[in-house]
Amino acid sequence: MTDSRVPRRRRFLVCEPRHFAVQYAINPWMHPDVQVDVDLAQEQWQELIRTYRAHGHSVDSVEPVAGLPDMVFAANSAVVVDGRVFGSLFHATERRPESVHYDKWFKQAGFAVHRPESVCEGEGDLVWTGRYLLAGHGFRTTREAHREAQEFFGRPVISLNLVDPYFYHLDTALFVLDDSTDGNNIVYYPEAFSPGSREVLERLFPDAVRATREDATAFGLNSVSDGRHVFIAPRAEALAGNLAERGYVPVAVDLSEFLKAGGGIKCCTQEIR
Repeated sequence: MTDSRVPRRRRFLVCEPRHFAVQYAINPWMHPDVQVDVDLAQEQWQELIRTYRAHGHSVDSVEPVAGLPDMVFAANSAVVVDGRVFGSLFHATERRPESVHYDKWFKQAGFAVHRPESVCEGEGDLVWTGRYLLAGHGFRTTREAHREAQEFFGRPVISLNLVDPYFYHLDTALFVLDDSTDGNNIVYYPEAFSPGSREVLERLFPDAVRATREDATAFGLNSVSDGRHVFIAPRAEALAGNLAERGYVPVAVDLSEFLKAGGGIKCCTQEIR
């Protein structure tokens, strides 16, 4: 079955963790008294980039800015679909300056950027499935931003209510395995969502992979898939095994230092479609 899964070459945008630190607490994972091993964080991030390139994906980089320790989490900067960029407006004031630097990169790369009027944290809460945008709310991105994104992209937006503060972004509780229009599927942790949102996911994705809390707290849901290879946290062993049984190829990448800030593989990875 593995050979039936076809990878698609991706283009990723990242930001070096040169200034990464935990200097404030804006989610339950963050504790400013916990020290980050900056050298280890650099090594782990570099390994992620090497792994992406080894699997045929291209990687662009935004220059990090001193005083913005969370800028490494590039996924929160925007959502890009069909070359159209829907930017970010962060919930936390500490992160709001990041948007300016990412917008500048996109514009210099030839993209027009729409700046949202409502709080929106990019691919952290807006996940493209190949058919529509799944959109999280409850902790960061607002439902007003969901409506704004639908008007901007002209694509259906499905709002999903997040209820567990440990899974404060949609990309900590759900990821897309295959975004082709004829075979799209997802992985998600059901208990991160309200009962009604779980019903929506069950109807839209009856064959979805359902993860356990153990896999979710290992940031196994903060993964990136190219349709065949799934770049996943090494501690999410049960989920990796489940995916392998379905014909995917798990590729373990350890970003344990970034978990201290509530981030993982997907958080560090913005996809340019």
